[in-house]
Amino acid sequence: MLQVHTENIGDMAVIECEGRIARNQALALRDAVIAQNAARIVVVDFSAVNVLERGGVGMLVSLQFWAQQHGIQFKVFNPSNSVRHRLEQASSMQEFAIASLPEVMGMLSQAEDQVARLKANAHFKTAA
Repeated sequence: MLQVHTENIGDMAVIECEGRIARNQALALRDAVIAQNAARIVVVDFSAVNVLERGGVGMLVSLQFWAQQHGIQFKVFNPSNSVRHRLEQASSMQEFAIASLPEVMGMLSQAEDQVARLKANAHFKTAA
């Protein structure tokens, strides 16, 4: 069974997945990603995904297309070797953006800076 947890940091959404992604379970991932229509970046963390079946790959292709249509960067982070292999097999259909740890850390840092600036501006406005 797939478990999905979403964390929003500024205009970035990190969707953590755990378990197996098959056709039926992929619906939870789809719902989590589509709910992020206001995000600028969506990172799908596959650190705890042990199996990615063909239906899950098809859903990722659809989600990447959806993200492109909405001007959202869509990145996959930390897939296991078996999941990475499955993604590489599908690359003839679609090239998946697999984010490195330094890239994700940089995006998180930028998102946290954005949140800090927004909080500082809000505090400044209420103090004035």
